[in-house]
Formats: sequence, C-alpha cells, structure tokens
Amino acid sequence: MKRSSLFRRPAAFVTALALAFSLTACGAASMDKVTGTIDAAPSVESTVPEENTTADAVTGEAESGAGAVTLDPGSTAESARKIVYTASLEMEATDFDATRTALLAAVDAQGGYLEHSSQNGSAEDQNRSLYCTVRVPAENYRAFLDAAGRAGNQRYLSEDANDITAGYVDVEARLAALENQRDRLNALAETAQTTADLLEIESQLSDVQYEIENYTRQLRAMDDQITYSTVDISLYEVATLTPVTPATFGEKLGRAFGEGWDGFVDFVQGFVLAVVYMWPLVVLAAVIVAVLLLTRPARLARRKARQAARQAAPPQGAAVYAPPATPDTAPQNPEEGTPKY
Repeated sequence: MKRSSLFRRPAAFVTALALAFSLTACGAASMDKVTGTIDAAPSVESTVPEENTTADAVTGEAESGAGAVTLDPGSTAESARKIVYTASLEMEATDFDATRTALLAAVDAQGGYLEHSSQNGSAEDQNRSLYCTVRVPAENYRAFLDAAGRAGNQRYLSEDANDITAGYVDVEARLAALENQRDRLNALAETAQTTADLLEIESQLSDVQYEIENYTRQLRAMDDQITYSTVDISLYEVATLTPVTPATFGEKLGRAFGEGWDGFVDFVQGFVLAVVYMWPLVVLAAVIVAVLLLTRPARLARRKARQAARQAAPPQGAAVYAPPATPDTAPQNPEEGTPKY
C-alpha cells in the first residue's frame, strides 16, 4: 500500500503540472493572437495590391474580351462603357453677332453651359474672333454639333472618343478595397486594449482615409468628363465665306498672293508700332550714335598722335650704341696713346 501511494502521488503531481502548463500556453497563445491581430492590421500598401488583383482581372477581361466591360449585369454593353467625347469646331461667318448668338442658343437648348470664352478684334475692322469651350450632356453631344454646324460656315471639325472603362473600373476597385480596409480598422479600434494599439490603428485609418478621398476625387472627375462632353469652338469674322467646293489652282494662287500681301502689311504695321512703343530707347540710341560719330575725328587724331610719339621715342631701358674708335678719331698726342709703366 505504501508503494502504491508513493507511485500515485508523483503521477498526480505530474498531471497537475501538465494541466497548469497547458493553461499557461493557451493564455499566451490567446494574447499573441490578439496582439498579432492588432499589429497585423492591414495597411494601404499591403491591402490595396491584393484587392487590385480583382481590378486587374476585370481590366484584363475588358482588354481581352470582344465587347465592353459590363459593370452591372442588368445593363447593356453600351451603357457600361465609360467614354469621354471631345470635339474641336472651327467656323467663320460674315454676320459675327448672329452666329455667336446662334451658338450660345444651341448650348442652352441642349442643356449645356459655357466653360470658357475669349473674344478678340473689333467690329470696325471686321476681324473679330471668338474662342470658347462648352460642355454639353453626352446624350445631346451629337445634336449640339449639328446645331452648331448650321449656325455658320463650318470649316473644320475634329472629334475624339476616349474609352476610359479600364481606368474607371480600376479606380472603383481600389476605392472599394480601401473602404473595406477602413471598416476592418474601425472594428479593430473598438476592440483595442492598449493606447499604443489604438494610436497605431488611428494612424493607419488616417492614411486609408486620405487614399479614399484621393480616389473619390478621381472618380468624380471621370464622371464629370463622361457625363458632359467638351467642345472647343473657334469662330472667325470674314468678309467673304470660304467656298465649300475645292478651289482651282488659279484661286489658290490668287489667295496665296493676297494672304502674302496681307501678311507683309501686318508685319510692317507691327514693326512700326513696336518702334513707336520703344521711342525712348530709339531716341537714346540715336543720341549715342550721333555723339560717337561727332567725336570720331578727334579720337582718330589722338590715336594717330599717340602712335607717332610711340614710334619716335626709343624704347625704355635700351642701351645707346657707341661706335668703336677709328684711326681718324685716335688721340693726336702720342703720350696719351702710349702706356705708362
């Protein structure tokens, strides 16, 4: 019985020790799990690329598919495409005021608005020009171009349709991923147990909110471009309208001579006006030139005098040459020529 009791007591002790160790390990694992969850809160850099795979997949389908990307299963392919329409229109008119009024009326009739406008020239010279940018709803884009073309003599029309569906879907996917990340961070902030964890979560929330606002602005800008088409209009006042039929060689040659003469006259007028504008500088330059011309003879005379004096005077530091004595110049007194001992 004693032996059995001795064996039974160590077994109970070992069992109790193992149970305590397992409880401690579970508690530590639980704390590590909570701490790891808070520390591993998803950041913008870690979450957005994972969510971008969805955007890339959708973009890839848009590029590889034969049709357009379908954002809504119940929508048609045409309504799902995100297309930005722009146009550039050049016109001329003999009645400048009437054509300008007709253009503005067409903008109002199609539900658009004038975004930018500038006008140059004068009615007396009949050289007025109007440059404006108008925004019209995309559904009225074609109707506005037809109405604007009838307002005057249309000389040039350029249209562009830019499909931004892939970029639009990518921004939407990034925005959705960031919003999901914000929701998860808010949930973690409610369960944070320490101030350090709460500050870390709030810092990541601030970064995520900044990215959300940035992508929201991009999405709104693209929606504005899609909803309202942009048309740039140039209107010129002319004396005679350009014929619609192609001009002959003689007409082109005469027009070239006329435009060349007009260009020469404009150049001369511009040059004269520039000289008149700079008359103080012209007068000052003329005075300086006159002074230089009047003082030129005196300056030349002084220069020649300096050169003559320089040539007549021997150079400084030069030795004076003395010719050797000759028999004719030898001393006559014999005693002066004999050496004395």
